[in-house]
Amino acid sequence: MTKGCTPAQENDKMSVNGHNGTDPCGTLRDEDNNKVELGKKVTLLRGISIIIGTIIGAGIFISPKGILKYSGSVGVSLVVWIACGVLSLFGALSYAELGTSIKKSGGHYIYILEAFGPMMAFIRLWAELIAIRPAALAVIALAFGQYILEPLFMPCDIPPMAVKLVTAIGITSVMYLNSISVTWSARIQILLTFTKLLAIIIIIVPGMYELFKGETRNFENAFELSNVKLSGMPLAFYSGMYAYAGWFYLNFVTEEVDNPEKTVPLAICISMAIVTSCYVLTNVAYYTVMSAEELLASEAVAVTFAEKLLGNYSIAVPVFVALSCYGSMNGSLFALSRMFFVASREGHLPEVLCMIHVRRHTPLVAVVILYPMTILLLFLGDIYSLFNFMSFLRWLFIGVVVLGLIYLRYTKPDLPRPFKVPLFIPVVFCLTCFFMVFLSLYSDPVNTGIGFAISLTGIPAYYIFIYFNYRPKWLQRTLDSFNKTLQIILEVVPADQ
Repeated sequence: MTKGCTPAQENDKMSVNGHNGTDPCGTLRDEDNNKVELGKKVTLLRGISIIIGTIIGAGIFISPKGILKYSGSVGVSLVVWIACGVLSLFGALSYAELGTSIKKSGGHYIYILEAFGPMMAFIRLWAELIAIRPAALAVIALAFGQYILEPLFMPCDIPPMAVKLVTAIGITSVMYLNSISVTWSARIQILLTFTKLLAIIIIIVPGMYELFKGETRNFENAFELSNVKLSGMPLAFYSGMYAYAGWFYLNFVTEEVDNPEKTVPLAICISMAIVTSCYVLTNVAYYTVMSAEELLASEAVAVTFAEKLLGNYSIAVPVFVALSCYGSMNGSLFALSRMFFVASREGHLPEVLCMIHVRRHTPLVAVVILYPMTILLLFLGDIYSLFNFMSFLRWLFIGVVVLGLIYLRYTKPDLPRPFKVPLFIPVVFCLTCFFMVFLSLYSDPVNTGIGFAISLTGIPAYYIFIYFNYRPKWLQRTLDSFNKTLQIILEVVPADQ
């Protein structure tokens, strides 16, 4: 078989009218005979925008009260925010080592594949594809729909169907943007990242002004420990780590990063420093204007803050929250599509997913694969329940990935490591992840068990579809015909080797 050909392409040597030619595998060329591949278009600035743009979503604007609730005091909650930033930096640095030693896109999936083999990687992929990512994308998209409509309906309630329709439009536009241009999706991500940083500055600056004016009454007895309970601290850290989640997305697009040996570690360090500073200063601003009781009573902390301090200008805050959510959708979809692209290239998903549009050079099919399930969950599914019982799997598999880094240190000591972190960093982060998984098992065994069960369905799927590769001839012919038809309709081709 010719290198890079799928079985269907090898048999058919297909060609498509309207293009200048094909290679022996049927790989289409564009009119200028350029190579069909994903280019290295992720610069340092774009890498920083991907990380910051996906970490900072709706959480810091809407509900930072989980940490205050479980930590028990203002001072301790700020310490938790800083500690979670440091722990997240440990995880990000561990991923930086993996990203510079294993120069493949795909993030979690490819690192588990390299360290622990195909079955574990497929289970991770299976859980991501059938539940975790559609649910997560639908949840952040719903926040976008809710807050983009709020200025239009104030002070009335927004009809639920209107939220879902606007949410569907938002999801569709993000899918379309990532389908037509890598460059433009990256440019939009940079713009939205600056927008959400502007929104945070709008909160921080007046908050600091009030603080320097002497508004410090809410910080009196900040470290009062009478309400602090050790049993609540793990839950406070769980909320904090969730708020910082997203630092791993640059590793999903490693193959498109310009000079990854330098860009990946530098982008991660700069991004985590910016995010941690913004989160801590934003919470200081909140506490300057609101008491702990007011913050705990608020459903949307940034909106309450704006109403108390900005008056008529507070109407802009929901718009900024909506744009922040849109940036999170765009950044996460840009990265996740590369995981499906790489999984297809490794033979764990249908071959059409690792094909690239002949002119636009985007992984079109890998971008839109989440669209049907996301829209279905948006209108029919119990998204929040699904998201709750699957969220712990994120930390389980991230812990497995970092455990894989430690494992590779001993099994592949000669693997080139342009960026290498001290061993205590992945050890501390790995233990933190597994502790949070244990906490989930203890605090919510039913939903956690359901999440495990859904993930474990990936084991029989792996043996049926991947390991034994058992497909009746009629099914194989149908799949080949479907792949070819989809390839022609969407004008996608295998990447040049």
